[in-house]
Amino acid sequence: MNAPDLNTEYPRSPRYLLGGFIIAARTLDKCRASIANTLGDYKFDCPLDNVFFDFTGISASEFKDKVATGASDDEMAEWIQSKTESITNQQRILWNNEYRYKRISEMPPELQEFLEEYIPKYLGGRIPNYWFDVYDIEEKRI
Repeated sequence: MNAPDLNTEYPRSPRYLLGGFIIAARTLDKCRASIANTLGDYKFDCPLDNVFFDFTGISASEFKDKVATGASDDEMAEWIQSKTESITNQQRILWNNEYRYKRISEMPPELQEFLEEYIPKYLGGRIPNYWFDVYDIEEKRI
């Protein structure tokens, strides 16, 4: 299944595209790790994953069932595209960009409150510009 060991490595950035969607590749990495029992401190079916699931209409359980078949990245991309045929290219691009460039000040109040403590604790004094920067700074991509 090619599951990453998230005890020792990071999942892909939420910015990474899979099947044309942001978040999907990261969700796939966490799902594979969940199945392989190598998830570490990460969570599958977390609030970030649910942003992807809510937009696409794919459920966490059907996603996990497909991943459990051993589907490759390419096979998962094709499957995601087949499940999201009703989403237009323009809708997908607008959604990708909305989240790719979402500032923390645009997040729901409860998430802003959570990040108010999380950022100084885990980002070593770095201040993110966008929500996805939190992941990429913590996971040493930027």
